Amino acid sequence: MANIPIYSGSSDFVAYLIAYNANPTLPPPTAFGFYNNDIDFQTDADKITVFCARRLGWPIENVELQDIQFWTAFEEATTVYGNELYAFKQREDYISMEGSENSYSSGADFSETLVTPNLQNIVRLSDEYGEQAGVGGNVTWYSGSIELTQSIQDYDLNDWAVRTLGVSGKQLEIKRVFYEGIPASAQYFSAGGAGLGALGGSTGFMGFGGVPAGYGLYNTYLMSSLSYNVQAIQAVELAQDILFDAYSFELINNQLRIFPIPGTGEDGNPGKLWFQYTLVDQVYEDSLQSGSNLITNISQYPYNNPIYSTVNSIGRSWIFEYTLALVKETLGNVRNKYSQIPIPGAEVTLNGQDLINQSTINKEALITRLRDYFDQTSRQSMLERRAAESVARVSEINNVPMTIFVG
Repeated sequence: MANIPIYSGSSDFVAYLIAYNANPTLPPPTAFGFYNNDIDFQTDADKITVFCARRLGWPIENVELQDIQFWTAFEEATTVYGNELYAFKQREDYISMEGSENSYSSGADFSETLVTPNLQNIVRLSDEYGEQAGVGGNVTWYSGSIELTQSIQDYDLNDWAVRTLGVSGKQLEIKRVFYEGIPASAQYFSAGGAGLGALGGSTGFMGFGGVPAGYGLYNTYLMSSLSYNVQAIQAVELAQDILFDAYSFELINNQLRIFPIPGTGEDGNPGKLWFQYTLVDQVYEDSLQSGSNLITNISQYPYNNPIYSTVNSIGRSWIFEYTLALVKETLGNVRNKYSQIPIPGAEVTLNGQDLINQSTINKEALITRLRDYFDQTSRQSMLERRAAESVARVSEINNVPMTIFVG
């Protein structure tokens, strides 16, 4: 086996990068080259090799690595830092950005973009609740009607959907049925003016019950104050609720049952019953928005790798420590290949597994620390801290003695 050179105590990232660009057959300085052209990264690449080598025992002990392995670990640590940072930012901003037209296909990059929270998606979600209540939304409501038949109480709206719309009854969702009794005001007020009817009643709405005597639709009336009219209307409504047939319906699986049983109207025809409905398939279609440049999931959020030169000292310190943990792992794997080396009269046991175990512990601790730090600086945590500070400030001010001014 050839005698492969190991770390000699110095490195020159820029010189190696120039040599690699002139001769691409050389091993690349880093695995992906994300930060090779960043001046700060080039400067710190040589410093990180010295830092990691000395932490691993050099020059007292050999470090069986080459400079390109230090640099690759440095690149990976920087990328992991960016991934954790942008994953945190995505959690903060995704609800504001979902569905927007800012994605990789349009060349967007949110690495240096401030996203102001907005309510657009919350409003969009609220619209759907409004649609269910019939007060908004983006779903079209249609009107339909069925012919009522005397003495027939049950009507199959699934059959109506097949005959009238040519769709399955499962695609039909009834939203509202217009089946109400005659309003008291219509029975109380006459055609000629306002007042109490003096005579008879009427046949009623579609033959469903009559109108009590004395509150008819006639032009005989007695003028009275408005407050008395309101009280009289309320009396009519109460009488209807207690004494007359209740106008109601029951709808189960698009099987409509109406109460009371239809009779005959004034013209001998019970008339029509109107309702509003939506088409289930159309509801799903209206809720879909497609486009090649839309943010539809977390993976399409337009974040690129971080710009190393913009990472502050706090972030770089974390990157240095994570690089050391990665270098420990790499060195441990190298030493594990020959866990024992024979020497005259004894054997030397290498600490490869110990380095791997230390690396695992260090990486987990660093990731946990970084995530905790990001969580502490989240929008929610900052607002909670500001509120706590405000309470504490008011409490402190309340301890200040208040003097009494004497004029």
